[in-house]
Amino acid sequence: MASDQRGKAETLALRRQFIGSSCRLFFPGDPVKIIRGQGQYLYDEQGAEYLDCINNVAHVGHCHPLVVQAAHEQNQVLNTNSRYLHDHIVDYARKLSETLPEPLCVFYFLNSGSEANDLALRLARQYTGHQDVVVLDHAYHGHLSSLIDISPYKFRNLDGQKEWVHVAPLPDTYRGLYREDHPNPTEAYASDVERVINSARERGRKMAALFVESLPSVGGQIIPPKGYFPRVAEHIRRAGGVFVADEIQVGFGRVGEHFWAFQLQGEDFVPDIVTMGKPIGNGHPLACVATTQAVARAFEATGVEYFNTFGGSPVSCAVGLAVLEVLEKEQLQAHAAHVGSTLMGLLEQQKGKHPIIGDVRGAGLFIGVDLIKDEATRKPATEEANYLVSRMKENYILLSTDGPGQNILKFKPPMCFSFEDAHQVVAVLDAVLTEMEAILRSCATLRAKPQPALQESCL
Repeated sequence: MASDQRGKAETLALRRQFIGSSCRLFFPGDPVKIIRGQGQYLYDEQGAEYLDCINNVAHVGHCHPLVVQAAHEQNQVLNTNSRYLHDHIVDYARKLSETLPEPLCVFYFLNSGSEANDLALRLARQYTGHQDVVVLDHAYHGHLSSLIDISPYKFRNLDGQKEWVHVAPLPDTYRGLYREDHPNPTEAYASDVERVINSARERGRKMAALFVESLPSVGGQIIPPKGYFPRVAEHIRRAGGVFVADEIQVGFGRVGEHFWAFQLQGEDFVPDIVTMGKPIGNGHPLACVATTQAVARAFEATGVEYFNTFGGSPVSCAVGLAVLEVLEKEQLQAHAAHVGSTLMGLLEQQKGKHPIIGDVRGAGLFIGVDLIKDEATRKPATEEANYLVSRMKENYILLSTDGPGQNILKFKPPMCFSFEDAHQVVAVLDAVLTEMEAILRSCATLRAKPQPALQESCL
C-alpha cells in the first residue's frame, strides 16, 4: 500500500514496530502525519493545512521549486563524490565566502551540523595543540559522541561531564545570573567565562576552543548581550584557544539584520571557525565548516587526508547555490527583519494582556516567548506551555517548546513566513491563552472548593 493511502494509526503502529523509541515524534500523544509541504505550510493525510512555525530546516520554504529543480537537474547529469574536479563546489565556496568576513575563506563540506561541529573540534585541537573545550550551560552541538561530550543539554542525562569540558553560565538576561537590571551583563557573563578558563588552567588544563551557539536555541531562544562574543573571544584566545560560532540553527539571514547571527555582536567580530547546517540545504543533507587559512594549514600539516563521501557533491552544491539564489532573489533576509519585527510587536502586545507571558525576545524570525507561573519567581510554566502547544496544533498551527524548563515557545518558521501568518498565529495564541486562563481560574476554584465536574478541565 502506498504510504499516502495508509491510515495514520497503521503508520504509527509500523513506526512503533520498526523505529527506535528514542526517535521521538512531535506531539507524541496525537502525532501529525505529514505527507506534503509547500512554502510555510504542511499538509496531513486528510489534506488539512498546518502553518509551520518551527521548521528552520526548510529555510526558504518547503519544497521550494528552484531548490527542487536544482537538485533534480543535477541528479540527471552527475552525482558523485568531491574528489573529482567540478565547478559547483568552487562556485558554492566562493559564493559563501562573499557572505562572511574576509578571514573566513577556507571551506569544508559535510552532510550534517553534527559532522560540522565534530570537524570544528578536530580543527581547533590540531591548530592549538590543546584538548579542552569551554561550552555554555544547556548547549547542544550535535548527536555524535564527540558532541554529546560538549553538550550539557545531553551529557547531564548520560555519562556526565568529562574532565576536558568546562561549562560557563548561559548569558541569559531574563532568568540567568545577571538579568536585565544588571549594570553590565556583558562584562559579568564574560568574566564568568574568564573564571572558568582560569580555574581550568590552574589545574593544568589547556584550552582548544570555546564553542558557542550564536543564538542558543535549546537553551531557551537566548539573545546574548551585545559585545559578549568579542569579550569571551579575547579570553579564550589569550588562553591559546579559538572561538567557534555554531550557526547551525540561526544562520543564512534568519536574524534579519545580518546574514550571520554572530554579526549581531558587532560587525568587526570574526570567529575563528563557523559551522553551518540545517537551513544551508533547505532539507537536503548539507553542512559546512568555514575557517581561516591559518587553521586550515595546521589541519593539513598532519598529512592526514580529509575526505567526506557525500560532502560537497555536485547535487549538494547545486542545492546550496539554489538556496543562496532564493535568499537573494526573494530578499528573505530583509523579509525576516520586517516580519520578525511585526511578530515581536504583536507578541509584546500579548505580554501586556496575558500575565503568563514573562518575556518576548528574538531577532528576525528567531523568537522566544517565555511562559511563567508568576512574575516574582519567573518559575517556568512547563505544563501550561505543553498544553498551549497542543491546543495550537488543534488549531492547525505547529509550535514547539525549548529551554531547560521546556516553557519557551520557539518561533523559527520558514523564511517565507508572512505578515498575514504573523497576525494569524498571534490571534490564535490570544484565543488559546484566554481559554487557558479561564481553565486555570476554574482549577483554582476546584482546589478551593472541589467540584468533580471541573476536574477533567484542569491542566
